[in-house]
Amino acid sequence: MSQPNLHLPDLPPAGGDLSVYLEPTDFLDANHPTVQAFVASAIAGASDARARAVALFYAVRDRIRYDPYGLVFEPAAYRASAVIAATRGWCVPKAGLLAACARAAGIPSAIGLADVVNHLNTEKLRETMGTDVFYDHGYTALFVEGRWVKAVPAFNIELCTRFGVRPTEFDGHEHALYQEHDAHGRRHMQYLADHGTWSDLPLSQIVADFQRHYPGILARARARSAGGAPADDAFA
Repeated sequence: MSQPNLHLPDLPPAGGDLSVYLEPTDFLDANHPTVQAFVASAIAGASDARARAVALFYAVRDRIRYDPYGLVFEPAAYRASAVIAATRGWCVPKAGLLAACARAAGIPSAIGLADVVNHLNTEKLRETMGTDVFYDHGYTALFVEGRWVKAVPAFNIELCTRFGVRPTEFDGHEHALYQEHDAHGRRHMQYLADHGTWSDLPLSQIVADFQRHYPGILARARARSAGGAPADDAFA
């Protein structure tokens, strides 16, 4: 359920031409065999578009491990097929993967960016970022049953269970955003601003924003390989 302090700008018009939100792109390579196979296994038995959207959300949420330390900015790493192959990613590549999977299943999709505060941020991640604000947090917008709904498939269930974080659930009707409180009632994620949606992953804007907000992270990301350290302490 959406949080009351989150401004929700207009998504792409429901009554307009949605063809651009179904087309494969270089990042959202919905026609790639790896993506096609991932989608086929996820939606087996799904009877309608809503069931397909829900199945794809959980497949991306839980099959792709959340990793905020594995940042790289080579464009090829953000292709949906590459994210599947890596089996890990932070919120932006995971949102792009869900968007690509949705298009492969005939569901219009878009990429959104928002700014959020993690009130349970770790000292390690806070020191790395220099702040508790996660700028350009990625989410997916899906057109299901005549309306746009937002979904965040970032935190996989194993990490949520281990660290007492409420997993984000999706029913295809309501927005599935980060939880405001954790399983113990502590304040967790707070949305500050929603910057809207794009028909393709706006990597150049994300890089420019990171240069402004996280210059150290961007410099390290440009110098590292596509590996990354384990993300288990992201919820500690």
